[in-house]
Amino acid sequence: MPGLLMIIIRFVLPLQDHMIKKLLLIFWEIVPKTTADGKLLHEMILVCDAYRKDLQHPNEFIRGSTLRFLCKLKEPELLEPLMPAIRACLEHRHSYVRRNAVLAIYTIYRNFDFLIPDAPELIANFLEGEQDMSCKRNAFMMLIHADQDRALNYLSSCIDQVHSFGDILQLVIVELIYKVCHANPAERSRFIRCIYNLLNSSSPAVRYEAAGTLVTLSSAPTAIKAAASCYIELIVKESDNNVKLIVLDRLIALKDVPAHERVLQDLVMDVLRVLSSPDLEVRRKTLNLALDLVNSRNIEEMVLVLKKEVVKTHNTGEHEDTGKYRQLLVRTLHQCCVKFPDVSTAVIPLLMEFLSDSNELAAIDVLVFVREAVQLFEQQLRPIVISKILEVFSTIKSVRVHRAALWILGEYATSVDEVQSTMTQIRQSLGEIPIVDDEIRRAAGETKDEIKDDMLQQNVAKLVTADGTYASQSAFSTATVGKKVDERPPLRQYFMDGDYYVATALSTSLTKLALRYVGLVSDAQPQNAFIAEAMLIITSVIHVGRSGLAKKNITDDDVDRLAFCLKVLSDRSPLMIDIFTSECRRTLASMLTAKQQEEQEVMKAKEVKGSSVEADDPIGFVQLAFKSDSGGTENVFDLSLSQAVGMSKKETFDPKASKLNKITQLTGFSDPVYAEAYVHVNQYDIVLDVLIVNQTSDTLQNCTLELATLGDLKLVEKPSPVLLGPHDFCNIKANVKVASTENGIIFGNIVYDVSGSTSDRNVVVLNDIHIDIMDYIVPAVCTDTEFRQMWADFEWENKVSVNTNLTDLHEYLQHLVKSTNMRCLTPEKALAGDCGFMAANLYARSIFGEDALANLSIERQAEGAPVGSSAITGHIRIRAKSQGMALSLGDKINLTQKSTIFPKTGA
Repeated sequence: MPGLLMIIIRFVLPLQDHMIKKLLLIFWEIVPKTTADGKLLHEMILVCDAYRKDLQHPNEFIRGSTLRFLCKLKEPELLEPLMPAIRACLEHRHSYVRRNAVLAIYTIYRNFDFLIPDAPELIANFLEGEQDMSCKRNAFMMLIHADQDRALNYLSSCIDQVHSFGDILQLVIVELIYKVCHANPAERSRFIRCIYNLLNSSSPAVRYEAAGTLVTLSSAPTAIKAAASCYIELIVKESDNNVKLIVLDRLIALKDVPAHERVLQDLVMDVLRVLSSPDLEVRRKTLNLALDLVNSRNIEEMVLVLKKEVVKTHNTGEHEDTGKYRQLLVRTLHQCCVKFPDVSTAVIPLLMEFLSDSNELAAIDVLVFVREAVQLFEQQLRPIVISKILEVFSTIKSVRVHRAALWILGEYATSVDEVQSTMTQIRQSLGEIPIVDDEIRRAAGETKDEIKDDMLQQNVAKLVTADGTYASQSAFSTATVGKKVDERPPLRQYFMDGDYYVATALSTSLTKLALRYVGLVSDAQPQNAFIAEAMLIITSVIHVGRSGLAKKNITDDDVDRLAFCLKVLSDRSPLMIDIFTSECRRTLASMLTAKQQEEQEVMKAKEVKGSSVEADDPIGFVQLAFKSDSGGTENVFDLSLSQAVGMSKKETFDPKASKLNKITQLTGFSDPVYAEAYVHVNQYDIVLDVLIVNQTSDTLQNCTLELATLGDLKLVEKPSPVLLGPHDFCNIKANVKVASTENGIIFGNIVYDVSGSTSDRNVVVLNDIHIDIMDYIVPAVCTDTEFRQMWADFEWENKVSVNTNLTDLHEYLQHLVKSTNMRCLTPEKALAGDCGFMAANLYARSIFGEDALANLSIERQAEGAPVGSSAITGHIRIRAKSQGMALSLGDKINLTQKSTIFPKTGA
């Protein structure tokens, strides 16, 4: 090495090429600079002289890069001769040199303060006369850490000009003010005005940091309001959705503090400005936040804004997110009406227009909301709801919406006029009765008209071509088919398409209407006529279902329901009349009460408990507190930095969180090369830190870690070859990108050459590294309607048989939830009791936005079950959008089931 040093000093060091000088800086950084006994190498004196010349070089790049290099030197003997040149660089004409000179002085002062004891005074004087913002920022940063009093004096002298500084300097000023006020609360009044001024900075980053600092320094309502307004402005004006979501989270965290919530309630209308963002997740969080903050003073204004947003969704083109946003608006208005019933009369007429909407989800949500609202506030809302449903009934396009609308009409049409109007609408939606005879007539009528239509089309569609000849065209087939579909009334169309589930809702509603009509009208003739008409409709539906005219015949279950309604109408026993006219509504009331109780329990669990103060608790005076007690909280800058690098403090030691548990052995102890890998999963990428040990006495050349992946994994870059001496070791890092949620496998080998050997390359095959799907799955929540919709839409299903020694059904469910990171959607009340059978729905979502559904259907084995069989039998059906997700989740369940099977020991 000494001989190599002199060659470099003689032939390479004098070169003026910038690239070579840059490489030389890297070389001098890593090369040993001392002898074995710790003394400085004599050659380093020549190197020091060369860098003294570079510090006086006319080119600013060479000066600046040399100054950056000096920040990394740890030998004071090398730095001492260079100090005059470093000081001189503070007066260089170029800002690049000056700011790197400040960094060099700061680093040297921090490591070896005896080399430049007057550094704080020097930099303070430099700061007074400097104009460049990057230089001022570095100088100010040094004073913060080296001499905070000088930094504060400088800030006090120019506190009125802070708003004109550059953003990089303003960020450092915010940090200084926070640290000073955190350590000494008495200084808050001195600098809080500066923070207020920085809320109007032109830089979004400065405004964000200033708002966060202001909240930590003061809990005064004016401060909280100013910070929240700043956050809202940032969300509205920033285009990046990630920034919007981060700042929204800060607003939500602000709302979670009970003392701040009242201040934020006055800003609800400002929060709703965020709805101008096109991103659905931003809108969802905004609506949830506004819903939590709304009160009786601003509910009417909020409802007006939401109604305008509803109208906007009608005017925009149909898009997937438009439908989902509409659904969000409906649910928010629903919650508003539940919290503040007075606004229901203004909201419901607008929402009823959704019933004729092509977006089925929004329309279903409206009807669920309307059903609850009518039940809770029947006197005020029932007439409006009935008249609105009757008005839009003929324009409804979805069978599910028609089904729910029929139920509401049958349950809440209580006056004679409403009952008769409902029957009229039903007759119009069915067409002429009996349906079968009318369909046969229509079919015959269509056949007769075909010739006329064809002739008409031939006559009308004659065209004269360029050469004077005639060209004719017929559109007969498309015209008649379209006409045939358009002519059918909506309810009849459902029956002809084979959907008879709506027929059961129709028969139930007709039965309720007829029984209620009998109670309202005393004359026997109208009673009998109404009941006969209802029975005629029901029998006509049964007839068409069995006639073969429809695409599918009616099922036996639907026939049983329709026949039961016919029997109720013919018998009219008091028990059945009570069930149909009163008991249904009482059951709905019980269900809504139970649902309300569940929601209240969830809200109680989410509530932040206020800090209760006992009568004999000591009173804390900020002015009398020790400096160590003054902050009350940790330094947010230090805390955020420690969290970012994964060094946050843990209250208790978790043995499972140790790195040793994530180490995978890749080769055997007797292999010439031993390897093990630490697998660190970080959301969208996996970092493999592979330790490679040369267990031989040979030098291994071109030792290369070759990796390949199976599944939706991608190796970012190929690891570079290394040279391993005898019994040497090294660490190689490899990054693997993850694109979707499925089990992945990383496999490969280590290839190397033995120094001096003429044989082929040597290969050591590595063990496979299995990537667990559980690292990407988190529990999630969805409604029953969304679950059923996804269950119908997802095409990949994996059926897993239950095989376990567990005997308790609830214990098996908890084991499954814990091992798969899924959430049980079935309420606890539905799972209560011990009947030997259990059915439950589970749901989870991956960090990539993929949904995973599971349905558990299990039962306990009978007493006389064969020996060796599982104590619990049944299946777990998994559905997902992608095949990999369904298969991987099934494999994980099979693997966890094996852990519950233990061999039976003999007596």
